[in-house]
Amino acid sequence: MLEKELSMMAISAKANRPHRMKEVWQDKLFNGSVMFLVILTLFLMLYPLYLIVISSISDPGLVAIGEVMVYPRGITFLGYEALFSYNALWRSYLNSIIYTVTGTTISIAITMAAAFALSRKFPGRIFITFLFVFTMFFNGGLIPTFLIVRDIGLYNNPWICILMGAVSVWNLMVARTYIRYTIPESLYEASMLDGASHWQYFLRVVLPLSGTIIAVLSVYYGVARWNDFWTGLVYIADDRWLPLQTFLRRILASLNTSIELMNISGDITESQILRMQRAEQAKYGIIVITTVPAVILYLFMQKFFVKGVMIGSIKG
Repeated sequence: MLEKELSMMAISAKANRPHRMKEVWQDKLFNGSVMFLVILTLFLMLYPLYLIVISSISDPGLVAIGEVMVYPRGITFLGYEALFSYNALWRSYLNSIIYTVTGTTISIAITMAAAFALSRKFPGRIFITFLFVFTMFFNGGLIPTFLIVRDIGLYNNPWICILMGAVSVWNLMVARTYIRYTIPESLYEASMLDGASHWQYFLRVVLPLSGTIIAVLSVYYGVARWNDFWTGLVYIADDRWLPLQTFLRRILASLNTSIELMNISGDITESQILRMQRAEQAKYGIIVITTVPAVILYLFMQKFFVKGVMIGSIKG
């Protein structure tokens, strides 16, 4: 009896097992073509990054003549030594970390609050949304912006690197769409019936349910803040408050100027050749130093990033 029951269970399990459709040669050809395109795209995206990394630790002469293509050759760290010889580099690195963390936090707080407000129905909502969108296409220009920054006391003030560009209208629209179409309206009605205020609903319901879009905004704002060199270039005069990107740009400009002066003089010594090699290799080192934090952030946030972008872009 037991054997019969086990046999029946095995037959039932086999019958309920999903049948795998047999692939014809057209399906195999299509799947193979898609896989080839994916691998090719991945290679085209990753190889330039890999080439920069191996070039940053290879002999600059071999890099210049195209001998470094697959693996590093003549390994040397002259470029990194040139960069790290600047003591102010570490201070600018710390500045960028502070600007990125603080600025991203403020940006997310403002963006989520504004997105929640625009997701509610109230008189004048369409007009206010239009005013936000208008700023995506038109602005006052560099000179009026500079004069305003100077008049309000933010010129040569580290706070300008935190507050400038605190809100991206595109990110605001994505967050508004996420809140409107992902968080049920019934939660708002239930909260109002329980006597919750708008702030309580926003802090206790909306924010806890918006972890995905907050992660996406963290990537957007964090990478933009980390890569920002223009704000420091225009509004910061004191080297103590320069962000990393602006400081590295000055180093690169200084190294290039030294090379041009040596080329003009014509008579190049051995020490000058070494400086030229360090300058050439430092260019690749700058890219590596500035790119690694952004890549790490993407790796940690990618599962939230894909889901949040799809939700914020499909609906709306």
